[in-house]
Amino acid sequence: MEFARQCFRLAARGFAAIVMAAPAAHADTGLQLSLPFSDGAVLQRDRVIPVWGRATPGARVHVRFDGADGEARADAQGRWRATLPPHAPGGPWTLEAGDGRSVRKVRDVLVGDVWLCSGQSNMEFTVSQAQNAAEEVARGNDPAIRHFKIPKSWALAPADDLAGGTWVAATPRTVGDFSAVCWFFARSIKARTGVPQGLINSTWGGSRIEAWMDLRTANADVQSIADAVRRQEKEEASRLAVTRHRLAQWRSMSADVLDRAGHPAWAAETLDERDWVPINVPRYWEDQGYYGMDGIAWYRTHFRLNAEEAARGVTLGLGMIDDSDRTWVNGAKVGETVLQWNGVRAYRVPPGALHEGVNTVAIRVEDLGGGGGVHGDAAQVYVQPDGGARRPFAEPWRFRPAAVSLVPDYRQNEVPTLLYNKMIHPLLGYALRGVLWYQGEANALPGQALAYREQFAALIRAWRAAWEQPELPFLWVQLANFRTGEDTPASSPWAELRESQSATLALPHTGQAVSIDIGNPDDIHPTDKQDVGYRLAQAARRVVFGESVAAAGGPVFRAMRIDGARARLTFDAPQGLSVRGGGARVSGFEIAGADLRYRAAEAAIDGDGVVVSSPTIVHPVAVRYAWSDNPIDADLIDRAGLPAAPFRSEPKQ
Repeated sequence: MEFARQCFRLAARGFAAIVMAAPAAHADTGLQLSLPFSDGAVLQRDRVIPVWGRATPGARVHVRFDGADGEARADAQGRWRATLPPHAPGGPWTLEAGDGRSVRKVRDVLVGDVWLCSGQSNMEFTVSQAQNAAEEVARGNDPAIRHFKIPKSWALAPADDLAGGTWVAATPRTVGDFSAVCWFFARSIKARTGVPQGLINSTWGGSRIEAWMDLRTANADVQSIADAVRRQEKEEASRLAVTRHRLAQWRSMSADVLDRAGHPAWAAETLDERDWVPINVPRYWEDQGYYGMDGIAWYRTHFRLNAEEAARGVTLGLGMIDDSDRTWVNGAKVGETVLQWNGVRAYRVPPGALHEGVNTVAIRVEDLGGGGGVHGDAAQVYVQPDGGARRPFAEPWRFRPAAVSLVPDYRQNEVPTLLYNKMIHPLLGYALRGVLWYQGEANALPGQALAYREQFAALIRAWRAAWEQPELPFLWVQLANFRTGEDTPASSPWAELRESQSATLALPHTGQAVSIDIGNPDDIHPTDKQDVGYRLAQAARRVVFGESVAAAGGPVFRAMRIDGARARLTFDAPQGLSVRGGGARVSGFEIAGADLRYRAAEAAIDGDGVVVSSPTIVHPVAVRYAWSDNPIDADLIDRAGLPAAPFRSEPKQ
């Protein structure tokens, strides 16, 4: 009750944005099924199937599915829950629920394996953003693989109902919006098992693990959560006020100002730019006084060419543009990229669009959320005459918002329990085959990454208890390699978080996909999600289906024995040890003496182990491997090509 009272106090103080602060009082709208039980649903095979929803308080609800029946009575709040017996895979069938007054039918229901896919942006990352996206989308046609996307939503108290979501079957028209990791995983599992696959996508980019925990597991309290939300609203109001004041200098806003011929007027070669303002490129516009601004804005600049350069043509490097752009030179359209916020733009401009002297670049940018504008590395923004060298734009950039809106970002995805309450709690009881998890980047911070070891194990235990599935399989992706620029020889938060992830393998029915070899050092969102999905599927075959899978994971460090000045390491590596690129010498190892100051080491495969040494360390006590945010040189693999997981063998303190 105290939690509910606190929620209502917050609402009374003007927290209009908190639309789900307390459990809603549901009006009697007749018989309803919870959102996951909707047309196209996938139910878990070979398990008792809970089904629930709402009805008039006291109503007796009868549920039927393929000849099997279940009954329940709605409680005083109108909530009911029935169970159906385990069912073999297949379909489609119709699920029916009736209360004597009305009947609800859920059509096209399949029975197969259901996976909850959760975490932050690398799990949210869609097929349309993955490598070879056009090809993958074109062949993404399997109506027995279905995807249920839960909208980003949050609540201050555990909620009964999801904010939305529908089941969508995989077709070339729809699969581009699926979670890429989930899709490539399911495609592999479906090929192996032949049964339908249901993917429940509950993700939020940038989310911390605490946001996915219940109140007790997060070790949080009502007041601290309320205070965090209050601070966020105050900070957001202040920052958005600055942006609103800045935008007030433009009295009119329009998505596209057209000239008499119907062409975008702001793309013209010559334009009165007196009401345009300077802006730095490349850099998100949020960091330059336009915090919280989404929508359409324009950039303009100029570059000079001599007659010879104009006659040959040029390439314009425009960095990355979040999310979409259309680009003109001297009024002629030269390029367009749609929904590739992290895609580098490099547009070829033919001689016919150029002339000697000053040439004009105009870019229409459309940002759908988060950061917006031209961003990336300064080296990616250039003019390069054909056959010549790249050179930066010598002229300043000018900026003009067009049709924009201000969207507050309360960072609910960082606050304990808020996402669990609205995006996980309403799912409790929906029978699952397992959980796929890709999260950790937001917790890979100095002083915090080691805490993830206990947090992650606690989350797994809590979810298993909440689902009443103590052996619920939990599979995750270890953080990929990425150049954060913040790690040092003495400290690597990403390596520490990877260590925390590996330590969680001590829990039963868990599996890990190592990805330090398939990331992108310059992009926290690597596009190779195919290999990630495949590696998770291999782990599932071993952990979930009990198969003896040769390529279920790379070498795992087990023990170290000191032999004079050398450290001899042993691994669990059923496929044997190998080196990417061949040979016996292994890179990525460091060794330390009693002071635990690590130095680069020489390492080589020796039989079924690795021998590590350094001429500067006479009495070694510890070894570590791939211990950096971006361990690009780590090349120990098994003969199936899977990488060894990072580790360190420091003695217990």
